[in-house]
Amino acid sequence: MKFSLLRKLSPRLILVIAAIVVLLSFTTAGLLTVTQTISSSGTITALNVGVYSDSACTQSLTSISWGQIAPGDSASKTIYIKNTGNAPITLSMSTDSWSPSGANGSITITWDKSGASLNAGQSTSAVLTLVVSSSISGITSFSVNIEIIGSG
Repeated sequence: MKFSLLRKLSPRLILVIAAIVVLLSFTTAGLLTVTQTISSSGTITALNVGVYSDSACTQSLTSISWGQIAPGDSASKTIYIKNTGNAPITLSMSTDSWSPSGANGSITITWDKSGASLNAGQSTSAVLTLVVSSSISGITSFSVNIEIIGSG
């Protein structure tokens, strides 16, 4: 009976539930340590491309939870980008709407696909890397918008 309920849940709902479980696990683990951690989240906006959580490019990705990250640490997430248009594109990534605004600079997000080209219908994996400065202070959580752009 439990398995039939899981089959009825949408993949997006399952992903949200899994993210909440992971976030709660990290939050609980963070409470048991003396190291200050920073909770974080990112919203993904895609322009002229599709952004996905799976290599088959079937599960759209609109947000990333970086989890709890200690000052001086980094975290990486693999995403998948697909050219959904009918012409070749060049990939770029930017961040904006940092909250609090002071997080920008003490926290950076980079990726390994800047300037990469994708033909129409082609997809590729990309690794986003978040780095928290060891000298960060006064920030216990943040959010940011990550924009993945395909330009022709």
